[in-house]
Amino acid sequence: MDLQTLSNLFATTFNPNPNVRKAAELEIRKVGRQEGMIAALIQIISADTVDLATRQACAVYLKNRVSTSYFIDPARSTPDQTPIPQSDRDALKASILPILAASPSRSITLQLSVTLKGIVSHDYPEKWPGLLDDVKKLLGSGDLHHVGAGCVAALEMVKAFRFRQDNIVLPQIVEQIFPTLVTIATGLLSNPPPGASQEAVPTMLHLILKTYKNSIVLHLSKHQQSPESIVPWGRVLFQVVNLQIPKEAVPEDEEERERCEWWKAKKWAYGILGRLFHRFGNPSQMPTTMKTDYEAFATHFVDSFAPEIFKIYLHQIELFVGGQSWLSQKCQYQIFSFLTECIKPKSTWKLLKPHFETLISSFVFPQLSFNSTKQQLWETDPVDYVRRSVDEYENFDTPVSAATSFLFSLAGNRTKIAFMPILTFINNVLGSNQPAPQRFGALNMTAALGTFIMKHPDVKVNMEQFLIRHVLPEFGSPEPYMRAIACEVLATVEKAGIQWSNEETLNHHFQAVAAALDDQELPVRVHAALALTEMITSHDSVRKAVAPQVGKVIQDLLKLSDETDLDVLNPSMETMVESFQDELTPVAAQLTARLCESYLRLVREAMSKDDSSTRGNDLESFIESDGDDDKIFAAMGVAKTIGTIVSAVDSSPEILSQVQEVIIPIIVFTLESKQLDLFDNVYDLVDSMTFKLRAISPNMWHVFELTYKLFKSEAVDFLDEMLPSLDNFVSYGTDVFKSRAEYRVMVLDIYTTSITSSQLGENDRVNGCKLAESVLLNLRGCVDDSLHVFINTALDHLDKAETVALRLANLEVLINAVLYNPSASLHLMEVYRAGSSRVFFDKWFEAINAENRLPRVHDKKLTILALCALMEMDPAGIPDVLRDGWPGIVAATLKTFKELPQAVESRKALEEAFQDDDDDEDIINDEELFNLAEEEEDVYDEDTAYMELLAKEGARLREKSNKLANGDDASESSEDSELEEELGYISAIDNVDPYASFKQALTTFQMKNAPIYQAATTSLDVEQQTQLMEIMRLADTQEASA
Repeated sequence: MDLQTLSNLFATTFNPNPNVRKAAELEIRKVGRQEGMIAALIQIISADTVDLATRQACAVYLKNRVSTSYFIDPARSTPDQTPIPQSDRDALKASILPILAASPSRSITLQLSVTLKGIVSHDYPEKWPGLLDDVKKLLGSGDLHHVGAGCVAALEMVKAFRFRQDNIVLPQIVEQIFPTLVTIATGLLSNPPPGASQEAVPTMLHLILKTYKNSIVLHLSKHQQSPESIVPWGRVLFQVVNLQIPKEAVPEDEEERERCEWWKAKKWAYGILGRLFHRFGNPSQMPTTMKTDYEAFATHFVDSFAPEIFKIYLHQIELFVGGQSWLSQKCQYQIFSFLTECIKPKSTWKLLKPHFETLISSFVFPQLSFNSTKQQLWETDPVDYVRRSVDEYENFDTPVSAATSFLFSLAGNRTKIAFMPILTFINNVLGSNQPAPQRFGALNMTAALGTFIMKHPDVKVNMEQFLIRHVLPEFGSPEPYMRAIACEVLATVEKAGIQWSNEETLNHHFQAVAAALDDQELPVRVHAALALTEMITSHDSVRKAVAPQVGKVIQDLLKLSDETDLDVLNPSMETMVESFQDELTPVAAQLTARLCESYLRLVREAMSKDDSSTRGNDLESFIESDGDDDKIFAAMGVAKTIGTIVSAVDSSPEILSQVQEVIIPIIVFTLESKQLDLFDNVYDLVDSMTFKLRAISPNMWHVFELTYKLFKSEAVDFLDEMLPSLDNFVSYGTDVFKSRAEYRVMVLDIYTTSITSSQLGENDRVNGCKLAESVLLNLRGCVDDSLHVFINTALDHLDKAETVALRLANLEVLINAVLYNPSASLHLMEVYRAGSSRVFFDKWFEAINAENRLPRVHDKKLTILALCALMEMDPAGIPDVLRDGWPGIVAATLKTFKELPQAVESRKALEEAFQDDDDDEDIINDEELFNLAEEEEDVYDEDTAYMELLAKEGARLREKSNKLANGDDASESSEDSELEEELGYISAIDNVDPYASFKQALTTFQMKNAPIYQAATTSLDVEQQTQLMEIMRLADTQEASA
């Protein structure tokens, strides 16, 4: 196809007629795989005679083609992927830098830069050795367009390697290019090139600083640690931070100013200084695994650079607070983050300590007060206002969030010095008749510090009077935001466990919250609902007062949920359901129906949003996207609330059955529409309903069929989520399985796929083994025609498992087969491969006789019952290879019985400990919350310990990965640790009495096979004989008491 025709074809993709546009797209798809297509696109993008929109369309196509087809992973390839021919690859690499230098628009530059990164990540340096020299030539050319292209290329090279561990390529790029970049940046700041456009200088600065920031995501190279690098870069960073940008150089509108190139450059400068200190320059908080590489640099940085950064930031704050300069939101966030980092190290705390009270009053307090920005958001988007004020994860990178974190860190890490002055400031504001916006700020600080306040022994006793004096009156404030913050403060102290001195005071606050539920302003109603939830949880008197009107409260919550889609309201709904089960049981089906309507609406809206999304599917797009999954998160919350209703009505099977029929359609919809993000939630519902009812309703079988289809297609790696439901289908739908051969084939296929699929890991194989066990235990006599498949699959993988869990799970498939039909199973083993039964027995008896190889109660009971089944076998069915060892079955059974009581006790202890953990999960240790040390030393808290843990785990995983890559043995004793009891696992043999089973089996053994019985019992030593008599006594006792 000639260039003009191809150019016209891409131009047609903008045609308003959808049919014409679709025809053009189909034609492009048809010719897109032809050799020479990429070279032709390059020519069109380079041609000044072609209109800009067409060139941009070609650039977008080029980016997508490189993204999907420059490198194709054989394990993940799809039929529509065709590799880019080598001639086109060569043409692309030869042309992309010149095209970048001549790019006519920012949008085309963006497409080309992503294309370049895709090529670099796969071809550099081995298949594109000249790239670095070409980029250096661009940077040193002196031509502004060429230098700009060099900056873009440098950024994309760094981004291509920034997340790679043990990376030798990135340090080489840094050492070769960064000296030139810092020279360019210095020149741009001191002597801007003549003739440069207004945007050119800040754009290049932005690119250069962004390149540096991306280079220090994981590592700081030796070159970057050297004085030859850190000094000039530090000088540039300080210069950019201190830069006073003329008003005429930036937009008047603040939102546009945030996005302009000058403030992007400043944002990256602040970000680099913060990253250098946080990860590489803070020796007191540095994980031990990093100290070998960075301790010397960190010591130098914290002594020489950190004080200068602090001084500069303090100056910027003074200018901002004094109204002499403006600071973008991102820059304020970076300043707060740095100040927070300065609290725990002793050396930087000494710098901060004299200024913290001023910073609280002049920099933190205005962030938390009610201002024009909050007012505008309240009026234009009250839902977003609530989301920002309630959801701590919604906007973690804002100045408000960072200011709150600064407060937390001061209160928790420097309690002796900082906590009381902060509270004094709050009380002074509230006690001096300040205007409402300032009172809001003080109460907002109180809500933020509520947990600290309620845990401090000298402060919590005064909190009731504080509420009476400063909070309760605000419920009647004419300013709606004051009513909202009053609810928030009350909710915080209720959650922290305030003890009211009398019921009358509690009732006054309850009445105020109840009235706020009917407030005209949506944010007030939401905060009132959250406050009421905490009061119901904490006080019986509030629960009793709400009970008569719980229907109205539930309706209010449902309405709020539908209006806002806020997932923070879902716990409130769950609390209502749990707290008022008796009142809500009669209307459970109707309430569930309302929630299902909300769920379907949320999922459909999320699907609609996905269909209209144009976000790229590469990692870069994911990182830089907003990740706005509010609808899905809200749907997850609704599903959890529905699950709470299921649990609440489980004592009434009739109502639970009605509720189930209401829920099944949303489960089917989720599965049919392949909403993978919600599979965990819907399978929790399926598991809960089928388990609590101990039955499978006719409509629920469609869910089973869908589960199988999904497992065989898009959801093959969701077996962990599916397994409990599949187990319930087998356990409680046995009659249907017995009558439906195709269902039996499905579960068999799931098992074999889980064991043999290259897409699945060892945990999935363990789950497959558990499903096989469920089938063999629950469908006795119904899977005879498939028994050989279970046996052959398990025998094939006896020696392939790498983890203890899979080795035991796979072995227990064979043990279950023996329990299912011992004679047939041993015969099938020998048919599969002569001597296989002996191999299996050797591994089984090795596990029986070894220390803790059958650790759980279920493991021991299963082995005992399978050995009992062997004792009852007809002697003619015993394979020759096993006859000599057959008398050892009794001794093996006794050995397992000997360990069973201890396993039962361990399980009981674990159940009790689990219950204790549930009871204590909300208890916060005061000692962990505060640092009450008199000496102002370095602070090591939970965050420090957690970072240390993460660093060590990362180092361990990297070491293991390196061993695997080098073909070494990467097995670790820590991963072969003892298997713990699975408290939620319920088996068909749980109610089987092993003592009675053994007594019966031993009697049958004596009758059917007297000579071997004689050999088995006479070979027992005195201890074993005593144990045998004790087991028989226990069997008689339990039989008599039955």
